[in-house]
Amino acid sequence: MEKQRIVVAPGDGIGPEITSAVLRILEAAGAPLEYDHIEIGQSVYAQGITSGVPTDAWAAIRRSGCLLKGPVTTPLGKGFKSVNVTIRKTLNLFANIRPCKAYSPSVASAHPGMNLVIVRENEEDLYAGIEHRQTPEVTQILKLITRPGTENIIRYAFEYARAYNRRKVTCMTKDNIMKLTDGLFHQVFEEVAAEYPEIASDHQIIDIGAARLAANPEIFDVIVTLNLYGDVLSDIAAQLAGSVGFASSSNIGHDCAMFEAVHGSAPDIAGKGVANPSGLLVAATQMLVHLGHGSVAETIKNAWLCTLEDGIHTADIYREQLSTQKVGTAGFTDAVIERLGRKPRQLEAVQYENKPIKIARRPTPPTVKELVGVDVFLDWDEDGRDPNVLGPRLAAAAIEGVELTLITNRGVKVYPDGIPETFCTDHWRCRFKSSGAPLAYTDVVRLLHSITEHGFEVIKTENLYTFDGQQGFSMGQGE
Repeated sequence: MEKQRIVVAPGDGIGPEITSAVLRILEAAGAPLEYDHIEIGQSVYAQGITSGVPTDAWAAIRRSGCLLKGPVTTPLGKGFKSVNVTIRKTLNLFANIRPCKAYSPSVASAHPGMNLVIVRENEEDLYAGIEHRQTPEVTQILKLITRPGTENIIRYAFEYARAYNRRKVTCMTKDNIMKLTDGLFHQVFEEVAAEYPEIASDHQIIDIGAARLAANPEIFDVIVTLNLYGDVLSDIAAQLAGSVGFASSSNIGHDCAMFEAVHGSAPDIAGKGVANPSGLLVAATQMLVHLGHGSVAETIKNAWLCTLEDGIHTADIYREQLSTQKVGTAGFTDAVIERLGRKPRQLEAVQYENKPIKIARRPTPPTVKELVGVDVFLDWDEDGRDPNVLGPRLAAAAIEGVELTLITNRGVKVYPDGIPETFCTDHWRCRFKSSGAPLAYTDVVRLLHSITEHGFEVIKTENLYTFDGQQGFSMGQGE
């Protein structure tokens, strides 16, 4: 069999140790792979490359289309960007797949029947990382949700459920508050779910959904959700299953894929030979399935299950009543290799089919878009921050055909008819809307010029549109 060439990035901290262990197991199992090794992370940051990924690494990843990545340390502050987020977004790795399964009775777990998969959107949401400081008191971050990105991840969740004989997909959002962003995710979920009538589906608000996950994870099968929620839920679920050290992550795109452990680089134990390689090893089995080598993935995963079942455990999962031997990274690796070809007796053996999941890109339907107003954001800290002073002065700056309809502070309506108990910062959203026909952008420019001429500092604008006659902007609280 011709060998496939993949890219390996050992990463930082314990990354080189666990990566070496996983490559030993892959070789012993006869995985038909060849490797190009690249440097990413700390050594690259030290060269002044703020992305943590050098040019030659990008070329190697794109050429191969497959990356097995050890954990990476991102320096705090100083403008450095997360390697994980950068790779995911740059290569359009839109789907983050995190299986969370309990391996009881071999590994302690409060939820022995737990066996769920979290399908997390990987590129959008608050993780777009677009932040600004706008006034002395106020910073902001943009939450970006797109219809194509949302449809990709939701369709992937249902295709995953179909490929792996999962019975139900649960969507989690906060669309009772974020009606446009999370509302779009929920809406697309309902549309896509209708195309998979054989798979049950439901929607839960993220706060109660997270509470139910923490209390009774056995009730969930596949969970699909937005980026931030999925990040939090998957770590909670991994810990509930028994250990974050077991948690693996597949990052799947249309053209490339990345496989990694969920845990961090753990610099406090680096070099001590005690790290658990399981998370990266399980990720490697997901990689093998993705590449069409399901039988090799089966051999490795079943040997790993036998190792757990025999009580040969690293320190993070060692329990006197369950474990027979405490081993380090090398000892655990040796134990897995010794058990290649065996199947577990108590734990459920795995069986993989070669079913790589492909999601076709679909065009967004055309819409009629009309400009009907603009939200003008001001930095204003005068006259005791009294909106009843700001409102009339700002209304006087309106141009013909446009009127001031609303001022909010931190999203709460303060003019007209606000109440004095509402706390106001120096950051004001001032909504101007057309009093008749749709506007041209030149009308917005004239309005901004007038507002500036009246002595106000404009720090940001957001145009207000309708799409096919439907309002494309939220109301102010209290409006």
